[in-house]
Amino acid sequence: MLHKINSYLGTKLKNSQVWSWTLFRLLVSAMFVTHGFAKLFGENPQAFMGSGMTSINIGELISIPMPLAINALFVAGSIELVGGFLLLIGLCTRLIAIIALFSTIMAFLIAHLAWFPTLNGGELATMYILCFLILLTYGAGPHSVDSWLEQRHQKKE
Repeated sequence: MLHKINSYLGTKLKNSQVWSWTLFRLLVSAMFVTHGFAKLFGENPQAFMGSGMTSINIGELISIPMPLAINALFVAGSIELVGGFLLLIGLCTRLIAIIALFSTIMAFLIAHLAWFPTLNGGELATMYILCFLILLTYGAGPHSVDSWLEQRHQKKE
């Protein structure tokens, strides 16, 4: 019985895969933009240099000072705001996904390092890591600037 239901839903929902993928990319990137906007323009906007997080501390094991006392939160907010916008329109999706993936992994290691992420609020960072890994793997999809540029490039050849 469950096999029949699964098969029926699979055939009916096959046509919605393109739109589901587009919606996934749009929602993930829009939420990422809001994180960057809050860091850069929210109640406590981050300065570029001199204040904020001027060194990266991973647990009690690693401490890396930022060059020129650049604020790591400003860098993270810039990646979230600009990278999120580029993911939203689907431009340079795989490159931005790599940068966002690295940034989110660093955020997890710095602020949410725990074996069980729910203990310290790391589940959102964990979900972003998974989302950016999926975007890296599958790309932007057909409703994106990347797809439009690829089609334009193929017409020129």
